[in-house]
Amino acid sequence: MTDAYVKLIFPTDDGEVMRTYSVRWNDPQRQCLAVDFVVHGDSGIAAPWAAAARIGDTISLRGPGSGYAPRADADWHLLAGDESALPAIAAAIEAMPAGAPVKAVVEVAGPEDEITIATDAILDLVWVHRGGTADEVGDDRAGDNAPLIAAVCEVEWLPGTPQVFIHGEAQAVMKNLRGYIRKEREVPAEWCSISGYWRRGATEDGFRVWKSELRRAEEGAVA
Repeated sequence: MTDAYVKLIFPTDDGEVMRTYSVRWNDPQRQCLAVDFVVHGDSGIAAPWAAAARIGDTISLRGPGSGYAPRADADWHLLAGDESALPAIAAAIEAMPAGAPVKAVVEVAGPEDEITIATDAILDLVWVHRGGTADEVGDDRAGDNAPLIAAVCEVEWLPGTPQVFIHGEAQAVMKNLRGYIRKEREVPAEWCSISGYWRRGATEDGFRVWKSELRRAEEGAVA
């Protein structure tokens, strides 16, 4: 699986707080795994911890878990997301079969956040620059107006059925791109992994509440 994740448990003055992070790579034999952090100021819990972390520091975790891996029988692959999904997207691209057609769209703050991804696949990778972190930009560059949305909709569709992996900020992914892929492009659910990793302006606990409310609303609309 290339979208492995762990639950990191951060100590705080009030106890412990758990946050979910994608695994960049995992080496069970060496008992090592790597997690990429987006460090964006002194706010929150994880970013300040990561900025201050030094060799020898300890942290507890649960996992890893996962649910997605590139399928060899897919006609082609579409991967998209923001910084939070970049470790999983990069791992998926690196694991693609040789010659597999892959289109990827990644939204980051700016060109300094782009990374090099080695692969034997036929990769068409588009970097989209937001112009700042998700916390820094205004509503005109986030949520329903995230540059990722338009960039994914502009992807030239290849023949056949793609395997789709789209993760990132929930408003952009779940309220916009999921409907585009499932309804407009008519990609069957079994070929899709589309969900939010986080929600702008919400803690992980708040995001889970929002996600549950969205699920109930969607189920009610279907009924």
